[in-house]
Parts: sequence; structure tokens; C-alpha cells
Amino acid sequence: MSTENPFDHSAIDDVIHGRLRLGIMAYLTAASPAIFGELRDKVGATDGNLSTHLKKLEEAGYVRQEKRFVGKRPQTRVFLTDEGRRAWLGWIDTMNNLMKAAQ
Repeated sequence: MSTENPFDHSAIDDVIHGRLRLGIMAYLTAASPAIFGELRDKVGATDGNLSTHLKKLEEAGYVRQEKRFVGKRPQTRVFLTDEGRRAWLGWIDTMNNLMKAAQ
């Protein structure tokens, strides 16, 4: 019998677990890369709020931003990194384990 506590929440990745960052990670899992404006609209954020949360995800190595020009207009594309995908899957596993323990 395992001595692990099935209700141990310490494995929850706080970088992902914030509501807006959770939405960002979920969206990028399905739509990486995403254009900044598209991502902003999908997660219901303002430009500044999204930028702040993307910076935190980027510092953790979970996303990468690429700035380029399309014609004469600047465009930022946001990519989910391999490390970000692993972290996302780990977050899902942790949440599934907590939910199973609670049933």
C-alpha cells in the first residue's frame, strides 16, 4: 500500500494554475502557435494582462514568443514549448489524481 497522500496539492504547478495562465496553456495545447490577438480574444484578456501572464509563462520556459512583421504590421506569435507541454500534462495528471481521490 502506498504511503503517499492522495490529497497532496503541493505538486500543483502554480505557474499554470492561475486562471488566465490555465486558459492560455489550454488554448496553446490545441492551437500553438497562436497570434497574440487571437489568444487575447480566446482567453478574454486585455493586452496588458495577457502580456504579463505570458511573461511569467515564458520565464518558466513554458511558452516562447516570436515577434515578426506581416507586411508593415507587427505580429507576435506565441508557441507552447516542449517543456510547457510536459508541464501541462503534469498539471492535468495532478488534477486528475486529486479528483479521483475526492470521489
